[in-house]
Amino acid sequence: MSPDPTLATIWAFLIAFAVFAYIVMDGFDLGIGILFPAFEGKERDNAMNSIAPVWDGNETWLVLGGGGLMAAFPLAYAIIMPALYPLIIAMLLALVFRGVAFEFRWRDPGHRKWWDRAFTIGSFVAALSQGIALGALLQGISVTDRAYSGGWFDWASWFSVLTGLSVVWGYALLGACWLIWRTDGTTQGHAYRLAARFGALTILAIVLVSLATLTLSGNYFARWLTWPAILWVAPVPVLVAGMALAFVAALRRRAEIAPFLLALGLFLLSFVGLGVNIFPYIVPLRVTILEAAAPGGSLGFMLVGAGIMIPIILTYTGWAYWVFRGKVAGEGYH
Repeated sequence: MSPDPTLATIWAFLIAFAVFAYIVMDGFDLGIGILFPAFEGKERDNAMNSIAPVWDGNETWLVLGGGGLMAAFPLAYAIIMPALYPLIIAMLLALVFRGVAFEFRWRDPGHRKWWDRAFTIGSFVAALSQGIALGALLQGISVTDRAYSGGWFDWASWFSVLTGLSVVWGYALLGACWLIWRTDGTTQGHAYRLAARFGALTILAIVLVSLATLTLSGNYFARWLTWPAILWVAPVPVLVAGMALAFVAALRRRAEIAPFLLALGLFLLSFVGLGVNIFPYIVPLRVTILEAAAPGGSLGFMLVGAGIMIPIILTYTGWAYWVFRGKVAGEGYH
């Protein structure tokens, strides 16, 4: 049975949606872990309490993205996983590490400083691994006869390190903006300062990664800077510039919700830019979505299940965020 182009495209967008949902929902709590050394005493407790009700459900989207890739695009999964094994292993161990640290810092106060360090290290390594994996995909994966043909460390390059640091800075920005929204007093004031710092770093990273990506392949260059393609993609950098200015203005007027939403907007536009670079490939410039897709019957069968489960996940996730929508006060919310 041959792949169905429509179903393959739908599944590509579903996986992209799951990945972006993970970035949105896990990015800010990883960012809080990255920022943790900048806080002290009660500020750390407030930061932890702000994510306590929601942090452990965010990896749902990571599972959906990875599981969906394996089921809907098995060829892509078989190529990408061997290429990124060290990064995937590091990310998963870091997520486990930070999860244990999150729980034990409350249950073992005698060693809290060590659990705080573990929380920061786990958050940093998870974010860095995700960013380096993104860079490794963009710079290209060696494929021979529909299989990965590179080495264990092919992912390591100056470009992948740049994308890794960019994701760390971006997550730190999301974490700071989340704390602006969900805390007050000294914690919020500290978060405003951190948001300004990491906002500047994130905007710089967007510019540097965008320019560096153009040097990786003539295909990337052609999609952004040749006529008439430039007419279609020009709104993306224009919107990024406008959103960056709006973000700066929101911080200056001490807005609470707008910085977080604008930071998410910068991530969304960066995600759109990534899609411009790689579509219709799923292994950039090597394997297309259609070439990697499972048979149409399998995609259709799985789509029924996804159509049932994704609305359920969105509903209970939205409900959790709604219930705990207030600011942190003492040991909880008000």
